[in-house]
Amino acid sequence: MHTVFKNALGHKPVLTMLAGCLLGAAALPALAAPANDSATLAAIRDRAMQDNWAYDRLADLTDLVGPRLSGSPGAAAAVEQVAEAMRKLGAKVTLQPVKVPHWVRGAESAELVEYAGRPAGITQRVVLTALGGSGATPAAGLTAPVLVVHSFDELQARAADVKGRIVLFDVAFDQQMADRGLAGPAYGQGANYRVNGPRKAAELGAVAALVRSVGGADYRIAHTGATFLDDKARIPAAAVTTEDALLMGRLFARGPLKMHLTLTPQTLPDADSYNVIADLPGSDKADEVVIVSGHLDSWDLATGANDDGAGVAGAMGVLATLKQLKLQPRRTIRMVAWMNEENGTRGGKAYFAANKDHMDQQVAGIESDGGSGRPFGVLSSVGPKAEPLFAPLMAALEPIGAGVFTRRDELGAADLSPLEQAGMPVFEPQVDTHRYFDYHHTPADTLDKVNPDDLRRHVAVMSALTWFLANTDQPIGRVAKP
Repeated sequence: MHTVFKNALGHKPVLTMLAGCLLGAAALPALAAPANDSATLAAIRDRAMQDNWAYDRLADLTDLVGPRLSGSPGAAAAVEQVAEAMRKLGAKVTLQPVKVPHWVRGAESAELVEYAGRPAGITQRVVLTALGGSGATPAAGLTAPVLVVHSFDELQARAADVKGRIVLFDVAFDQQMADRGLAGPAYGQGANYRVNGPRKAAELGAVAALVRSVGGADYRIAHTGATFLDDKARIPAAAVTTEDALLMGRLFARGPLKMHLTLTPQTLPDADSYNVIADLPGSDKADEVVIVSGHLDSWDLATGANDDGAGVAGAMGVLATLKQLKLQPRRTIRMVAWMNEENGTRGGKAYFAANKDHMDQQVAGIESDGGSGRPFGVLSSVGPKAEPLFAPLMAALEPIGAGVFTRRDELGAADLSPLEQAGMPVFEPQVDTHRYFDYHHTPADTLDKVNPDDLRRHVAVMSALTWFLANTDQPIGRVAKP
């Protein structure tokens, strides 16, 4: 069922007042870029709310390509698929070369083979998945005692016990924080152990490291993600399910605990890949650029519908919306599908390296990488003085419940971070993320988890925001850095 949005008065969408019948939009003459008037912003909003183009592209990406880890055949296929879709829209498409990590998952299994009170002949399987960048065990696996810790302080306090052991970092994801709109900080706290825990354990002589999965919805599903390990101490590292972490904690409290662990991933030479760049050229300010983006790669466990297929499809949908309305912006609107956000952010770094000497032309950037939950507005790192400039935009987004503008000193969006650090203001859709980490980096991140109506709202928010930034006369300024 398709939901058709009507404005607050219950009338036909404002688009019909601006440009006539939607069904005849393709035959309309190109519209000059007016100021950011309410009628144009409403037309963009309404067009996006009536269209499933972005959802159809997301279905293509997830159902036809599937997982897209950097360096994989899926990632290469996704580059071609997205580039072709943007060419069909009439955008100017460029493939920017990027060298990316090429890590390949192998066999992964674990079982608890010794513990106090174990009946004869009984072992217990542990559900886990290797972390990106993990080292490998011997092909036949390794068997070692398990040491359970709950913090880095506890790890350090038990440093003398680490050598020769498998260290489990049993740190819970704080779902209460996530339920109260603080999913990002909750994830950051847990991800700190995933990213840094294996390295810290390796430095103390651990033979392997495990982390409790960073995410909610405890249905014995393991959440993968990147970990930072030195090549000189690339120990096996994996995420275990919450249920298995709790089991190991209980058994460890009873007495000595031993695990047989098999992980056989490979770190191959860096591979050739690309950022997909699609430009909608501007008119009188064509040398100035407004970026709208998401990352094209995903982890290999699932099809990455939320992380970050929805972000890429939403960014693509911005150009589709404006093309359908035959609107030309003053500044060039640049859709970027970043490669390698998940395990290296090489795409964002490559773009920055190519543009760092022309930062004055990078006016603003939007990155959507928070899942497909309902958007309630816009997050931004513009300076405080610029915030009032966005009142007309937020007024246009109020009828779809997305009129909240929240300013922060820094957003830290992964791929745009180098540009933000160099002074470019960054924007994100402000979305409901309280269930996002249920599926994040798991086999369950699939198309069925994406609500088509919420994705249309994403496209509406990003399209109106992108148009506003591409046409504003008043400078929004740069991010103030110490």
